[in-house]
Amino acid sequence: MHSYLRAIGFSNIKNRKELDKVIGIVLDQPTEKKSTRISKNEVMTEVMKNFGDNIGFAIRGIYDEKGFFHLEHYFPYLIGHMVTAKENVIINKRVDTDAYTGMCDDLRLGVSLIFYLQNAIDYMETKGMEDTGRYVSLTLSALSIEGKILLGVDFTEQQRKNHSAQAKKRSQLIAEAKAGNQEAIDSLTIDDIDMYAMISRRAKKEDIYSIVDNCFIPYGSESDNYSIVGTILNWKSIVNVYTQEEVYILFISCNDLNYSICINKKDLQGEPMVGRRFKGNIWMQGKVDFTEL
Repeated sequence: MHSYLRAIGFSNIKNRKELDKVIGIVLDQPTEKKSTRISKNEVMTEVMKNFGDNIGFAIRGIYDEKGFFHLEHYFPYLIGHMVTAKENVIINKRVDTDAYTGMCDDLRLGVSLIFYLQNAIDYMETKGMEDTGRYVSLTLSALSIEGKILLGVDFTEQQRKNHSAQAKKRSQLIAEAKAGNQEAIDSLTIDDIDMYAMISRRAKKEDIYSIVDNCFIPYGSESDNYSIVGTILNWKSIVNVYTQEEVYILFISCNDLNYSICINKKDLQGEPMVGRRFKGNIWMQGKVDFTEL
């Protein structure tokens, strides 16, 4: 079973028989269907069905020359509702299945961002991005199966301005460091040492989450999994129309990136509110606008 099925309201799927029921519904009553021919006798097809507002279940497989469908891959999804960034994105095929991951170097994070590509069929029809990458619009979203609500950090207007200026300066330094500027590399190193010293000093008397207001850290062995802390900008509760399970859609800001997270109400500790923070582990997904190529 896909471990993130419960994030969109399928927590009761325990065996293959129950999963096959859902797969049958998706094939019989699709919300969207995309296909691309991969050989003379084979057509790669992706079938998607929404089970709530922007949440759903996708199946990817191959139709052979006799019209039989061979299931290759399936995944739950949350469709993001706004462009997160415009970056140089590189797409790579996973070795174990007919799935793809995207990678971009977002200067706001300071690390390479890796995400599961939702619209793989669109990519298959364009091709050519593996080696060089292209600047395209990227809409991120995420699923989570464990999370907590933390109190927010109250910043003054001056603190917000200082934070924005520091983030902009850090992005510029990272860009210069990637270009080989030794002074920028030294400056970033000194900033990191100073930050570590400040956190170590304050952590003796303060809670760590009152010092670090947000974070974005790779998590576990999967390249597209992250541990995050982000501020809730908006949220809503929706119901999976098939299981009647309630899930939360949280629109958060984390390291100056804005994206939506879907989590089952059962898996979230605390009550979401605007201004509070979400802490949890996520599976990052993304939709790339290949029409811009």
